[in-house]
Amino acid sequence: MTYAKLNLPRIPDAIAHQLETRILEGSLKPGDRLPAERELAIELGVSRPSLREAIKQLVSRELLVSRHGGGTYVTDRLATTFSDPWQQLLDQHPSLQDDVLEFRYLLEASAAELAAQRATTGDLLRIEQAFTRLDAAYLGNDRGAQVAADVAFHLTVAESAHNVLFGHLVSSVLRLLHEQVRRNLSEMAVSPETARQLMAQHLAIRNAIRDRQPEQARLAAQTHISFVRQRLSEAARSQKRQQRSLRRSG
Repeated sequence: MTYAKLNLPRIPDAIAHQLETRILEGSLKPGDRLPAERELAIELGVSRPSLREAIKQLVSRELLVSRHGGGTYVTDRLATTFSDPWQQLLDQHPSLQDDVLEFRYLLEASAAELAAQRATTGDLLRIEQAFTRLDAAYLGNDRGAQVAADVAFHLTVAESAHNVLFGHLVSSVLRLLHEQVRRNLSEMAVSPETARQLMAQHLAIRNAIRDRQPEQARLAAQTHISFVRQRLSEAARSQKRQQRSLRRSG
């Protein structure tokens, strides 16, 4: 009797695969520093030479970057590869803004629905913390803090969907969404009443996920993005009227 030869993975390849999995699932995020070599080798139960070879593999693929004397860090390559060219296009073609909002409408509604089905206790806690920070940001007048908290809330919901593509797709366009949300909030001229409505919408998303109501979570996310699209459309029409008036008076 003959037996097929077993193709066992090399130790460095197996280590690289494990680290890559952590990056994909989001337990290692852009900017995170890997533990010290000795500590990580003990945690993984491997030799330090094998670990070094695995790290070199991921550095060559630009998923990690080693800084001389400063440790090894997770890069943002998965985010910038997608977002950078789109950010430039959005800058040059403002009409694309509605396409971005339409994309958010589809993506975030599905993410919220899945989060309501799959979120763990830890996920629910992170969503609650993100919502609390968002609520505090809207109580103040710091537009930058509002933008950061808004993006963080939606990213936390996407990660709670427990779909690697959902989590990384939102993460990949984080820079694009960050700039897009900043513009939205600026152009919408967030009044106390608008802030109240936005927080009510985020509250509905949070509550539906917490209460395990997938359809309600989807509807709440759709309602939120539809509100933003409507307000931006109104702001654009108002701006055109003002420009027309200035041309006439000139």
